[in-house]
Amino acid sequence: MTAMDGRDEQRYQKQGFGNQIGIVGRIGLLIVDFVNGFSDPDAFGGGNIPQAIARTRTLLAEARKRGWKVAHSRIVFADDGSDANIFSLKVPTMLGLTENNPASAIVPELAPEKGEYVVRKTVPSAFAGTPLAAWFVTHGVQTVVVAGCVTSGCVRASVLDALQAGFRPVVVSDCVGDRAIAPHEANLFDMAQKCADVIDLETLLATVPDQAGV
Repeated sequence: MTAMDGRDEQRYQKQGFGNQIGIVGRIGLLIVDFVNGFSDPDAFGGGNIPQAIARTRTLLAEARKRGWKVAHSRIVFADDGSDANIFSLKVPTMLGLTENNPASAIVPELAPEKGEYVVRKTVPSAFAGTPLAAWFVTHGVQTVVVAGCVTSGCVRASVLDALQAGFRPVVVSDCVGDRAIAPHEANLFDMAQKCADVIDLETLLATVPDQAGV
């Protein structure tokens, strides 16, 4: 894979890609698949995922303080594999992520608190086949801030579905990670061009207001 150069970026800009969609209305935070198995390089992890989890601790603390609605996602298959699907055909080891397998549990440093929604899914997107979009709508969310892993897989799928469901996705660049850096960087660039605003945590927190009373 070749790196993007200035001519490539100019082509995207000339064709009208990469505009900012902005942060509007009430904010929801979606933390995608930061579970033990994805924090372990001997399971599904590696790359810059540990650093992304560490940064997301700050993001989650700020989201709670500022009154954002918070959702987490986990990949959870049935113990007997009866809900196996095309995703698990492509990646059969995912079938081991069952409800009581510690690898499927959210990492302790990001453990959900009361009132935070935990989405169980069997496909990459946290929105596909789940009530997540309805939950955000019920709480008046218009902008969905996204953290999690992996950037090129479940994060990207969730971001694209958020866009298609009518939300404004904002990817926090230092709060998402991938098991390899090349697909992480390529997908951050591509999401920024086509389906999300991509900003770092410091910029995000300096930009958005406190919504604790909303």
